[in-house]
Amino acid sequence: MNISFECPDKVNGQMTLNVEAGDYMENVEKKLKDLRKKANMPGFRAGNVPMSIIKRQYGTSVKVDEINKLIGEAIYKYVKDNNIKMLGEPLPSQNQTPQDLEAEGPFEFLFDIAVAPDFDIALSKKDKVKYYEIEVDDKLIDGQIDMFASRNGHQEKVEEYDETQRDILKGDLRQLDAEGNTLEGGITVSDAVLMPYYIKVDEQKALFDKAKLGDIITFNPKKAYPDSDTEIAALLKMKKEEVAELTSDFSFQVTEISRYVKADVNQALFDAVFGEGNVTSEEDFRQKIGEGLRPQLMAETDYRFFLDVRKYAEEKVGELTFPDELLKRIMKANNKDKDDKFVEDNYPASVKELKWHLIKEQLVNAAGIKINDDEVQGTAKEMARAQFAQYGMNDVPDEYLENYAKDLLKNKQNIDGIIDRTIDRKLNIALKDIVTLDVKKVTLDEFQNIVKE
Repeated sequence: MNISFECPDKVNGQMTLNVEAGDYMENVEKKLKDLRKKANMPGFRAGNVPMSIIKRQYGTSVKVDEINKLIGEAIYKYVKDNNIKMLGEPLPSQNQTPQDLEAEGPFEFLFDIAVAPDFDIALSKKDKVKYYEIEVDDKLIDGQIDMFASRNGHQEKVEEYDETQRDILKGDLRQLDAEGNTLEGGITVSDAVLMPYYIKVDEQKALFDKAKLGDIITFNPKKAYPDSDTEIAALLKMKKEEVAELTSDFSFQVTEISRYVKADVNQALFDAVFGEGNVTSEEDFRQKIGEGLRPQLMAETDYRFFLDVRKYAEEKVGELTFPDELLKRIMKANNKDKDDKFVEDNYPASVKELKWHLIKEQLVNAAGIKINDDEVQGTAKEMARAQFAQYGMNDVPDEYLENYAKDLLKNKQNIDGIIDRTIDRKLNIALKDIVTLDVKKVTLDEFQNIVKE
């Protein structure tokens, strides 16, 4: 087999493969002999079907399979041996002429190959990148204390409804007739639960202002929740379909008012947050909260730093020339269920990510970064910890985290993303030593405004 490769503009490559019969015939004959041994046709004993029949029935398909296999292996070997930075998969060339694979050959196959643009990126102490340090100030700690107090609060019975406290009312609901009297045989609900704060219409919401135990309030559920039959159905304990035509007023006699009260900042709260006896004063409580916030905030600032390094490196590299039309063809081939508009709409973002991927590849190699199974497992474990934390579960035992991490890694769709995140973590650490950090101390509010920019 003869292979040649041309790439005159450095990014649009064309590979030509000239395939002779001698390149594939030995394997074709072997496959046909194997098929003959297994062939079972009427009139012939198993394994004794004439080879002429086997060739007539299977010859072309076996030949095509072997040529395709040969071409695939040859392309990837040539790319590897010649260090061609191929992007995506090779595509049959648009210049390809039809080949009669039933003929003896030789055959000529042309493939279009997208080649990565040639560039170099190196970072050093000469490169200065912003690094934000979020200060753990009193406002931040106060916010955490308020969150802990809210999380550890309790419901308390009160005498009067206060909308600002988002009180919960419990009472008896009765459907009224046109004259405002209880409708005989109408809808009644005992111990109905109502949260006036979430009523959609202000006029209806105002009817509950400063309601007291024993008060009877007349309101209209349909007017209170004009766009939500689901909420009305839940309140009246009915099916959603049954409330569609319901327009009646209802009386609501208040039998209970509950208010969620935050926990006091005392020893009980200290014990609930950090375990019994581990914190014994408000001063220690605040200090412990600050210690817990710092690694969380560092994760935020590290992520921002990584984005800033990316932007810095992309600007340093400048514009790169990509084989746009060929990459669009590859994108379309990888998304056969999508139309041309999908490719045009998504190509700019795709090529932007491709540029960063190529830059990151050089930075990773320059930093000598390699990862092992333990580090990948560690990343999966951190992902598991973050998912539990979203539900307020911050003290999940390691055993559960490890099992969850293993489950994440069992899913092949997750593995590439976890490996990529592991590489990013190590690269981020390395970059903080490679470049000069332009450290800027900011409050959390200032940092959040920077992130929005």
